[in-house]
Amino acid sequence: ERRAASASDKEINIQWYIPSVAKPSDDTETKVLLLYAYNTNPVKISNIKIFSSMPVFSGHLWIPLARIISLREKLSDLKEQVEILMQDSKSFSTSVPTSFLEQSETLKISPSNKAKMSDVKVDLDEKAEEIAKRCLSEVKALLSVVPALSSPLTKIPFDVTLQAIRNLEDMFDLANGCIITEGSLFNWIISLLH
Repeated sequence: ERRAASASDKEINIQWYIPSVAKPSDDTETKVLLLYAYNTNPVKISNIKIFSSMPVFSGHLWIPLARIISLREKLSDLKEQVEILMQDSKSFSTSVPTSFLEQSETLKISPSNKAKMSDVKVDLDEKAEEIAKRCLSEVKALLSVVPALSSPLTKIPFDVTLQAIRNLEDMFDLANGCIITEGSLFNWIISLLH
């Protein structure tokens, strides 16, 4: 029972390993190891002796450290652009008539509403869309089985939400890794790892 594992939703778990000695012998540039495991159906494992791995997949990729650092900076810039766009749309949508404000004594955003705000699809302006396409093309190139055949993206392959961009940024956080649950971002990442 102590070794039991469960995942009620589809999810991918990303972890990084930064080897001090172990290095692929054919390369001189510093690489880090991306370790991933994901399930395509809910999983409950209570006895590891009779575990069927049908809905569970795992793997690893060696990725150049310099490219990860560069991508993380770009994803941070993209997150900032998305936050600005959300602020702009929020201030536009909250400009309500004064008479309404007078009728309502308090307008508060509860923590649960804040969490939902990060899941709202964001309409990107031209600049943010170009940044997103460049970032996601880089993600695609890093995660593709044959990176040389990976072409730049012409459209964004998932719904852009603040939470999706945060998840992508966290995914390339070498110190922590992340878990991404079911959704359009999950589906896109899984399609790259197949």
